[in-house]
Amino acid sequence: MTTITPPRALAWISIALAGVIVATTLAAYGYYWRIQNSIQHEDPNKLITGERPRKLNDALNILLIGSDTREGANAQYGRSLRDKAPASDTMILLHLSPGGGQALGISFARDLMVPIPACKRKDGSRTPASSLAMLNEAIGRAGPTCTMDTIEKLTHIKIDHFVQVDFVGFEKITTAVGGVPICLTKPVYDPEAGLRLGKGPHRVAGKQALAYVRARKKIGDGSDTQRIQRQQQFLGSLAKQALTGGVLTSPGRLNALLTASAESLTTDRDLTPSRILKIAQGMRDLTAGKVRFVTVPDEPYALDHDRRQLAQPAAARFLTAVRNDEKISDVPAATAKTNVEVRVLNGSGAEGQARLVADSLRDRAFTVSKVGNLSRPTATTQIRYGRGAAAQAAAIAALIPRAGTVATARVPAATIEVILGANFPGLKSTGIPRQQNEHRASDDICRENPA
Repeated sequence: MTTITPPRALAWISIALAGVIVATTLAAYGYYWRIQNSIQHEDPNKLITGERPRKLNDALNILLIGSDTREGANAQYGRSLRDKAPASDTMILLHLSPGGGQALGISFARDLMVPIPACKRKDGSRTPASSLAMLNEAIGRAGPTCTMDTIEKLTHIKIDHFVQVDFVGFEKITTAVGGVPICLTKPVYDPEAGLRLGKGPHRVAGKQALAYVRARKKIGDGSDTQRIQRQQQFLGSLAKQALTGGVLTSPGRLNALLTASAESLTTDRDLTPSRILKIAQGMRDLTAGKVRFVTVPDEPYALDHDRRQLAQPAAARFLTAVRNDEKISDVPAATAKTNVEVRVLNGSGAEGQARLVADSLRDRAFTVSKVGNLSRPTATTQIRYGRGAAAQAAAIAALIPRAGTVATARVPAATIEVILGANFPGLKSTGIPRQQNEHRASDDICRENPA
């Protein structure tokens, strides 16, 4: 028997549904308005003058800036510094390849000596240009857009968005994700930074997390270079936490993160909450192994070794690869068989070469079973292989110019030894090159760095 709903009931149902739709729409608009108005904004399209770099594809470049401003709630981190011009403690250019192919966080040293252009302030006044100054000074001259403009002109890479976070915002972010895993090789006690941690693994959040990434004098060798590496490892661990902990895949958790940190953020005007959500959704399929953190190739500044300068030609090659969004080419599965083991031994005299080569071979699906140093240096780069590994040895030789291949019974079957000699020229460029002290979000945080 069919039941017919009376017209009056239909009218009430329609009114109720309309009320739900209106209430939901108003709630969504209220949320959007609250977040959008909590975040501070600048408009780079109006503040940056002159021609800007062009993009070759849909890769996304976001400049992340950590500011040491003491304004507002940040005064608790040094009231005597309230009148000091803010500087950027951290500057990382996040390069996101289309389709979640890779994410590359590129760190710039705060004391990198670079040209700073004349920058336009929000009140319309302009700052004078400097032919050479420390990169972290740009933000104090004319805000984060000046840092964005400086890095664009330095790298010739178009920056789509920027996000500036202050001390309080950093604390809220690390708390909202549930803390960030770190690992210490020795105890740390830094009363000035308010940091006291024992040896081994920890999960830090809030003030403790901030103290960990900012500490320098009582941890490691005290250099800014090592602090950058520690920050990269921390951000890699944070990215892994966000990717594996469901932060990016859960609208509720992502909204909670935005709500908690909004008042401590400054972004470009085009980076709206809906745009942030869309970017996060585009990163859902990104794995921790595809998230890399590197430092733009630099070296001590010639006139002052307490400062840094771009190391050429390595920096130019690296930045060109980023501009072109070059991807690492995979060796066909038939070539990089998992039953063939590869040993990479460094006899070049250059520290860290074996690890760079080993990581690149792993990127190409080779199984690297050993990374180490020869007992004595050798002049010649050579690839030795045992029975059943000729095809794989040839594939590796194709990546290393001037490397000869030698079949020898001294190497076990299905095994390849890559010997890096003094004439090792580096791997052929097939993508964004690997860098010294590179970190991945998938790294074991307690793993000691191999040779």
